[in-house]
Amino acid sequence: MSSYRVRSVHFFLALLVVLLDRWTKRLVAARIAMYTHIQIIPGFFRITHTENTGAAFSLFADSPSHWKTALLIGFSVIAMVIVSVLLWRRSGALSLTGIALSLILGGAVGNLWDRVASGRVVDFLLVYYKQYQWPVFNLADSAIVIGAGLLVIEILFHKAPIDETPAM
Repeated sequence: MSSYRVRSVHFFLALLVVLLDRWTKRLVAARIAMYTHIQIIPGFFRITHTENTGAAFSLFADSPSHWKTALLIGFSVIAMVIVSVLLWRRSGALSLTGIALSLILGGAVGNLWDRVASGRVVDFLLVYYKQYQWPVFNLADSAIVIGAGLLVIEILFHKAPIDETPAM
């Protein structure tokens, strides 16, 4: 597969994540009142409309800092540039690393879009069990976490080619 084609697949996957993220956030914001929920799997999963002024999974949401949004936007832009450069430099066959970076890029763009537009991110996925619950998240957060998980898998289980050159 040519480098151009591999890049096209990577950036198309990132675009697909952005579009799905935007669509789900708009759907939730339009159809579910703030802080109300729809039960999907009783005792485990519901859709809950919230807005997050912090980072992924509500990290730093309670921080009173006036610079918080600007710092989160700046960090997102830097991460997007780095991931985009890494994706652009990839050549050859489609790989797990490229897919992982594409998911991370799409998720970062999805959340950055909200943060730039309104200073907050729409979150709506809630996984819980009895009194224990994961912080409410969205599709972009999921893409970032899945991408990061794929990178960890690639790092842990990738078999590097054996260097055939004799040691001197």
